[in-house]
Amino acid sequence: MTELLLRGGRPWNPGVAPELADIHVVDGRIAAIGADLAAPAAEVIDLDGALVLPGLVDTHCHLDKTLWSGPWVPNTGGRTLAGRIANGESRRAELGLPNVDYAGNLLAAMIAAGTTHVRSHVDVDPEIGLAGVEVVRAAAERHRDRVDVELVAFPQGGLLRRPGTAKLLEAALADGVEVIGGLDPAGYDDDAAGHLDLVFGLAERYGAKIDIHLHDGGSLGAWQFGLIVERTRALGLAGRVTISHAYAMGQQEPDEQRRIAEELAAAGVAMVTCAVGEAPVVPVRVMAGAGATLALGNDGIRDLWTPYGDGDMLRRISTVAYRDRLVADTEIELALRAGTHGGAAVLGLTEYGLTPGAPADLCVVDGPTPAAAVVALPPRRLVFKRGRMVAANGALLAAD
Repeated sequence: MTELLLRGGRPWNPGVAPELADIHVVDGRIAAIGADLAAPAAEVIDLDGALVLPGLVDTHCHLDKTLWSGPWVPNTGGRTLAGRIANGESRRAELGLPNVDYAGNLLAAMIAAGTTHVRSHVDVDPEIGLAGVEVVRAAAERHRDRVDVELVAFPQGGLLRRPGTAKLLEAALADGVEVIGGLDPAGYDDDAAGHLDLVFGLAERYGAKIDIHLHDGGSLGAWQFGLIVERTRALGLAGRVTISHAYAMGQQEPDEQRRIAEELAAAGVAMVTCAVGEAPVVPVRVMAGAGATLALGNDGIRDLWTPYGDGDMLRRISTVAYRDRLVADTEIELALRAGTHGGAAVLGLTEYGLTPGAPADLCVVDGPTPAAAVVALPPRRLVFKRGRMVAANGALLAAD
């Protein structure tokens, strides 16, 4: 049995002001949280009043696409979705993508910044096959005791418009990939019903979760929200379906946003927002008010789509709060909740957070309040994965 006692931190749970408490960890799980806990056999680490956050959750990134830690590559993708897709596919071989070292090094940076769970979309198409799945799995294996990585088989180049892709998606699910993805069923694949029927059918057959990129804006995007909600209800997939980006949500009038959010909550459909560039952000307060699940992600990080990004989920939480004009502490904490508990809900983590019995996935930062930490972006003093310290002062620790 291994024991750890984190003495004198301030654990944060959504909606509750952090107070001084000790955290007793036994065999990688939180055994107790309270004042002046006694654990004579435990290793003791004094936190000196630092904030303790649950491990950060990135529910939307693309590890297979990243150029992280490689030579600088000027961006040539342009500004259209079709142009970026074509550019990304045409330059993969030239740049040696997907690359296990790039993906593994990016994961290392994410872990050092406090991320303990990641969902990565991985391109699947007739040209690349399942190579991206293999690469990201290999990168995740390098950090198997530091972070949990869930994969999405993602038809980046389209599904119905790209013959052979559907069979490859099915092969990925048969090989153990946990989530099936989709991409703009109407705006890119030109057949919303056909695209969604295929995705939902495969999810039902293999017991997979669903995560659909939906860039389509305005009424076209909002219409597809309804199609996704309808299928989720019909197949009893509440809690297993996510709409990523969901740009149209941020473009609706307030009353319509509230109506959509209430439908999402009732059906158990989540949204993920990444606050990328000038793209609309899913309204954080509206989702919270309706009880709908919202999660966050970094999206592309130093890849052929964007030269920006560093994998720091606390920075992404701060960016979302800024973009959505969250200014009161309680509002800023809604973004923090989305980047932690919201992500855990999307990944289906039934045991998560700063509560007895949950895995001790923790991130320790200095700051007077959680909102202040989101704004100031302090270095991650300590990061723990299942009770094991995996990073300190912003640097990854060597594996045992």
